Amino acid sequence: MKESLPIPEFFNENRAEEIWPVKYQDIAESARKWKERYQIQPYYMDKFRVALLLIDAQVTFCIPGYELFVAGRSGRGAVDDTIRICRFLYSNLSFITHIIFTMDTHQAFQIFHDVSLIDKEGRNPQPYSLIDEKEIVEGKWSLSPSFRRYLGLNEGEAREYLLHYVRTLRTKGKFQLTIWPYHAMLGGIGHAIVPSIEEAVFFHTISRESQPIFEIKGNSPLTEHYSVLGPEVTSDHKGNQVGKKNIQLIERLLSYDAIIVAGQAKSHCVSWTVSDLLDEITARDPSLSGKVYLLEDCTSPVVVPGVMDYTDEADAAFKRFSESGMHIVKSTTPIYEWPDINI
Repeated sequence: MKESLPIPEFFNENRAEEIWPVKYQDIAESARKWKERYQIQPYYMDKFRVALLLIDAQVTFCIPGYELFVAGRSGRGAVDDTIRICRFLYSNLSFITHIIFTMDTHQAFQIFHDVSLIDKEGRNPQPYSLIDEKEIVEGKWSLSPSFRRYLGLNEGEAREYLLHYVRTLRTKGKFQLTIWPYHAMLGGIGHAIVPSIEEAVFFHTISRESQPIFEIKGNSPLTEHYSVLGPEVTSDHKGNQVGKKNIQLIERLLSYDAIIVAGQAKSHCVSWTVSDLLDEITARDPSLSGKVYLLEDCTSPVVVPGVMDYTDEADAAFKRFSESGMHIVKSTTPIYEWPDINI
């Protein structure tokens, strides 16, 4: 039956920017009653299979005051996105087969953290610094002794790799090497799923008997990893692998009849994931673009007032995705009203 479900009474959108313990047992009981009341079928009965790809819906990006809160130009970006994601998930519960989480996952010694680079005076770069290829050539920046030791590289090898890395980013049309604030640190609070979304996903898990799928990304020390489908750079200056394409996830995603994408940040991890997916689709069958749906009102770009604003880059990427045949949709429109959906 094509019908949106109501929002459960326990959902409190005013808590979207807070951290609190999800009451799993209580939510499970509510989900069982919801399932019976609205005759919600288990996921394996879906004839039209829908995947919801939730990109980096983590505390570090979604809660104000945490390390890399995605504010967008409104200043509330990821908070409002979280509310809309939850409302969308509850309303369309019966139509979403599986939820796939991506989780940005970092430790201190990675190439995009300040501890990993030093200048000629031994000083680390400031957060949000953009590292230019010319600066590497001129010797302004180099890999720090502590990072080299961690990697097992001598000074010459480290310089060769850093130069190779920034040149590869440029030639592949990627963002410059950015020094990010420490964020999504493995084992830290910032790494966790934001509670409002975790609660909604757990409700979906019980009511649809559908275990969520988790994909970890970003833990290679030698490359940034915005896209869950592959790192920015895959090999070092000698051709040795430093990261690889996530073929298993690509195959999983393309097996669904519809792929919905939401999360953070529109300019970085969302756009680069969709871009990598588009590359795969283009190589296989361009018509597959029509099965991808981007929830434009459930994602925001990186904006740091006075420092960086990637809104225009994010909008340009989404325009390119739309031109490829992907659908730009709103969370307030029920799934069954979207184009090419046969639920």
